[in-house]
Amino acid sequence: MTIAIIGATGNFGGLTIDALIERGVPAGDVLALGRNTERLAALARRGLRAAAVDLDDVVGTAASLTGVDRLLLVSFGDQGSRVAQHGNAIEAARRAGVPHLIYTSGLHAPTTILKLAADHKATEELVTASGVPATFLRNGWYTENHVQDFTIARQHGVVANSVGPGRIASAPRAEFAEAAAVVLTTPGHQGKAYELSGDVAWSFEEFATTAQELLGTPVRHQVLTPEAERRQLLSFGLDEGTADFLVTFNADLRDGAMAPTPGDLARLIGHPTQPLDQTMKTWL
Repeated sequence: MTIAIIGATGNFGGLTIDALIERGVPAGDVLALGRNTERLAALARRGLRAAAVDLDDVVGTAASLTGVDRLLLVSFGDQGSRVAQHGNAIEAARRAGVPHLIYTSGLHAPTTILKLAADHKATEELVTASGVPATFLRNGWYTENHVQDFTIARQHGVVANSVGPGRIASAPRAEFAEAAAVVLTTPGHQGKAYELSGDVAWSFEEFATTAQELLGTPVRHQVLTPEAERRQLLSFGLDEGTADFLVTFNADLRDGAMAPTPGDLARLIGHPTQPLDQTMKTWL
C-alpha cells in the first residue's frame, strides 16, 4: 500500500510520517510530496519515496499520485488564497484515481463561527463535489500555538489578550498527527468526519495559573478589551491587517469556537489527550 502526503515537509506532515513509521509502515511505502527540496531530500535519506510537486501543475501532480492508495492532503498556504491550490490537489487526486483522500480540515468547519475555517469549509465542498471517497480530519487547536504566551509569561509575568473567559480544547500537534496515521492505516474511515480536539477545555486564567505553578513565579492573565488589544498589537509593530485578524480571531475564541470536546481525538488515538500542564512542562 502506498500512502502519499501532500505537505510532507511541514511540521504536521513530518509528525504524521513519524507516527506512520511508529505504527510499522515501511518507509518505502510512504510518498512524501512537497515544495521544500531540502526537507524532501532528508526524508529520502530516511528511506521514504519523495518528490517535489507544483500544485499549479495539475497534470504533473496527478502523475505523481498514480498508484497511490491513500492520500493525506495537509491544509497549507495563506488564509484566503489556498482554496484554489487545495482544489488543484483534489482534482489531481481525482484524475489519478486515488481511492481515499484524507483532508486536515478545521473543527466543525461547516458550521463554526470561526472565520479562520472558511477555507476549510470551501475545501470540504470541493472534495465532496469531486466524488473522491474521503475522510475529513477536522483539527482543533494545537497547544504549541501558545508557546509564545508561555515565554511572555516567563519574562513578564503576564498573559494579556481579549479572549477573556473563552475556553480552548487544545492538544499537542503530535496527537493530531497520530490520528491522521490511524486513519491512513486502518479501514472504516471513508465518508466520515472526525471533530478532533483535546479532552479538556482550558481558559487563559487556568493557563496563567499553570504557568505560575511550573515557573515558580507570579503569572496573571490580563483581560484586554478588543480595542486595547488592537492598540497593543500595533505598538508591537504588527500591521493593521494582522492586528485586526488577531483581534477577530480572539473574539471567536472568546465565543467558544475552540471549546468543544467531542472526544473523537482520544477515541481515534486510543488514549486520553495530553493535558495542558504536561505539554507546558516540555517548554521549560
